[in-house]
Amino acid sequence: MYSMKKHLLFFIVLLSFSGLRAQKVDSIYFHLYTDSLKKGQHNYINVDGKLSNGRWMPLTSKEVQFTCNEASFQGNELIIPADFSPEKVTIRASLKANPFVVIEKTIWIKTKPDGDLPTRDQILNNPTPKKTKNKG
Repeated sequence: MYSMKKHLLFFIVLLSFSGLRAQKVDSIYFHLYTDSLKKGQHNYINVDGKLSNGRWMPLTSKEVQFTCNEASFQGNELIIPADFSPEKVTIRASLKANPFVVIEKTIWIKTKPDGDLPTRDQILNNPTPKKTKNKG
């Protein structure tokens, strides 16, 4: 009788833990921080997984296989060489647990250089005028 109670208790504990296991990733999406990539830099490619319970989870290269024919990946970072000449790249992400879950996106390469930020003195000596509301 004691052995049966022990097995029953083990079965109940096992069932309670099975509900706590990780949810399955149903689909994956790119949630990029920018609309273009920069040359000579590591560009972080953000992929989120939508779980079977409707929640979102950020994914890394541990869960996702990244590929790009025009550039290389290190983890979630796409490395665009400084002398890169194409105007865009196509990236592909597939779920390692289910390679049939795949997304692709073409992303443009930034062509205009970043402008210089204003210096501290420029900010302090030339404050921008406050906009006034038109009461007409």
